Amino acid sequence: MKDITIVFVNYLMKDDIINAVDSLIKDIADCPYAVQITVTDNSQNKDNIKESLTEKFPQVKYIDCGGNIGFGAGNQVGFIDTPARYYFAINRDTIIPENSRTIERLVRFMDEHPKIGCIGPKLLNMDGTLQDTCYRFDFRALLIKPLKQINFDKKYAWVKKYADYLLMKDFDHNETRPVDWVLGAAMIVRQEVVNDIGWFDPRYFMYLEDCDWCRRMWEYHWPVYYVHDIVILHRHERQSAKVPGIFKALIKNKTARIHMASWFKYLWKWRGKYKYYAE
Repeated sequence: MKDITIVFVNYLMKDDIINAVDSLIKDIADCPYAVQITVTDNSQNKDNIKESLTEKFPQVKYIDCGGNIGFGAGNQVGFIDTPARYYFAINRDTIIPENSRTIERLVRFMDEHPKIGCIGPKLLNMDGTLQDTCYRFDFRALLIKPLKQINFDKKYAWVKKYADYLLMKDFDHNETRPVDWVLGAAMIVRQEVVNDIGWFDPRYFMYLEDCDWCRRMWEYHWPVYYVHDIVILHRHERQSAKVPGIFKALIKNKTARIHMASWFKYLWKWRGKYKYYAE
């Protein structure tokens, strides 16, 4: 069994994956832990990522998912393929800072805190500014989350009010602390958690599978933590916000429709359960 299995899910984003893997390979050059890096491919090698990985990083495992099965399911394919003490879902548009020993520090943190089920590191934009990566289970804020995704928080004060509460804007992010949920762009989960609650809920194709997973962790008494002093860079692009206006977004933007569908599924699944865990 590996100490940690790290999975990138690809969908026609070969260049991003290659850059992310390159930074990760450099980070684990002297890592004392057994690390497996896996790329699961939802695009059936249409961008020839398999050949690029074989040429540049032969130690990286490539798995063809047979089609676009979604973010959570794509991660699960890689995790199940290589059992480990910890599972790290990380987005393809991330970069591990040089000389940071990030993976080693993540594993050590989990080893030193055996009662914590999941952690999310601090994510920074490429210009060094803070990225919103930890959230609250706030029913009112979740109701307006789709409006946040299409930038309505920049147009309407009432949307911004609830969005800021959802995104924990009242927290300076310079402290390691329990939070309700962390962004799936970089989240580490221990094997015992998977034994208790399973993987991402397959009903979510993309979006809110991270929120749902963290909520199930709290239900089974596995705390979720934000770790402020382990940093990863993330070229975050909110695809469902590219088209202005909610109706235009739903009509013209497939990603926005997927986000809305996940939002409805989440609210229906957790209807009547508006508990807060990390206040």
